[in-house]
Amino acid sequence: MNINSLLQPYQRFGVHLGLERIQRLLEALGNPHQRVPIIHVAGSNGKGSVCAYLSSVLSEAGYRVGRYTSPHLIDWTERICINQHPISTAELVNLLEQVQAEIPPDTEDSPTQFEVITAAAWLYFAQQQVDMAVIEVGLGGRLDATNVGDQPLATIITSISREHWQVLGSTLSQIATEKAGILKPNCPAIIAPLPPEAKAVVQSRIEQLNCPVTWVEPASEIGEIIGRGEAFAPKYLGFLPTSQRECFAQSPITHSGRWANYQGITYPLPLLGEIQLTNSAVAIATCQSLIHQGWYIPDSAIVSGMAKTQWLGRLQWTKWHNHPLLVDGAHNPAAATGLREYVDTLNTPVTWVMGILSTKEHEGIFRALLRSRDRVYLVPVPDHSSAEPEELAAIARSVCPTLADCHTYPNLEAGLQAATATAADSTIVLCGSLYLVGYFLGS
Repeated sequence: MNINSLLQPYQRFGVHLGLERIQRLLEALGNPHQRVPIIHVAGSNGKGSVCAYLSSVLSEAGYRVGRYTSPHLIDWTERICINQHPISTAELVNLLEQVQAEIPPDTEDSPTQFEVITAAAWLYFAQQQVDMAVIEVGLGGRLDATNVGDQPLATIITSISREHWQVLGSTLSQIATEKAGILKPNCPAIIAPLPPEAKAVVQSRIEQLNCPVTWVEPASEIGEIIGRGEAFAPKYLGFLPTSQRECFAQSPITHSGRWANYQGITYPLPLLGEIQLTNSAVAIATCQSLIHQGWYIPDSAIVSGMAKTQWLGRLQWTKWHNHPLLVDGAHNPAAATGLREYVDTLNTPVTWVMGILSTKEHEGIFRALLRSRDRVYLVPVPDHSSAEPEELAAIARSVCPTLADCHTYPNLEAGLQAATATAADSTIVLCGSLYLVGYFLGS
């Protein structure tokens, strides 16, 4: 048996929110989730990078750290990691077989595919005796299969914008109600800046549950500091608090590029985009909450952990046939806005190679991304419920009638060939769906 064949029977049940099935399944497995301290992360955008920052920093602090995220880009094993190392295929197959053995074959209320792999993640982290696990919500929060813990070390809401409205509700207050469903009585809450309508809902829930709360503001960007170990010039060390200078001077890591400061901690910012000032601050605020609870996380672990953070498929530079290519999911309007903000800093013409799922807010994504004289090459998202490129082209032209070019192609290869053949002077961006980005990275 392989991973796909084990999970395929549960795919037909799709998205079916609710906690009864996952609770019943976990109970049959011995309630492994009760043996794993967790940090629970919800939000419309930014969840993955916050999870990446946290797992990297906590690993550097010496802890055995599980991380559960979704979706994967290339392989199912990406979803379940310990200290940034994905579970092996053989281990995941074994876990899925253990989970499957506890599912009655003729049950009328079978768990969904997401619930099955979530149960496998809990089982793995319990068996591996992790010190803690960073758990990303799959969809929403209140009724998500990850929302089974009673006393998380911290709950995080990274952002709230209009997404998955078919399931979560059409207004920001309805979506915020679902996200705030991960908050637990008396458990610390770390909350990124939110739109007023969403913040009011979250704040009300925090007051009802008596959660100690940190309302996070974005970190301050310092600029570029380049050096290695003792090669740091005194003027660079002058940026750092006294408590951090010794750990920098002794560090073997090359610290270059963007730097930021949050609450007296100065650290490298390896992930691109303005939003990372907020996401990194959320991660550090969470670490500070853990410190207050008695966990040992020195400044040196924060610095080295932030420097080592990687998160594929989000504002990631790569190459296709020796052509520079920027890839990013940008699968909702808020994420698309962040991508456009970054692309604008490059001061070049832009060529978009895009595929979008049928369930996404197509017009909103195009309004965030497209500007006059941009080129747009539209392709289907392989193996998923893709919007038809011709329909997307009509929307794109109506949103931005002054596009330099707008064409459709039968597959990603053809779209990239057209983009690289006609856009020598521009930045080529592949975006619109994490599934499309994953298909590209895995091909």
